[in-house]
Amino acid sequence: MLDAQITAAILGFALAGAILYLVRRDHLHGPFAAWWLMVAAATLILGMFPALVIWLGKLTGINYAPVLPIIIGLSMVLLRLLKLDIDRSRQERQMRRLTQKLAMLEQEIERLRNPVNSGSSDAKSID
Repeated sequence: MLDAQITAAILGFALAGAILYLVRRDHLHGPFAAWWLMVAAATLILGMFPALVIWLGKLTGINYAPVLPIIIGLSMVLLRLLKLDIDRSRQERQMRRLTQKLAMLEQEIERLRNPVNSGSSDAKSID
């Protein structure tokens, strides 16, 4: 039992250290770092205090309490995946709008470079 607690503590601290290293190196930004620090804290707390898992299992009506962290973890992964899909959809919508604006600007530049007035093009050919 004590070995599991030590292992959970090491994993929690290692995960927190890795997250802080990534933030420091600017590979991981604010809200994402906060999310992963919560995961590290949950790993540390639930691993260090197994009685908390048993108490939460009884509170939620789960007969086999060790399955509770797995259920919570999978739920959090699914929520994270949903948020990633929402963010990706928003970025694709922004990309499509920016592409349309770029096409309109390119068309406007082309129109200004090639004037419709043929009189001005004749004047240019004389020079």
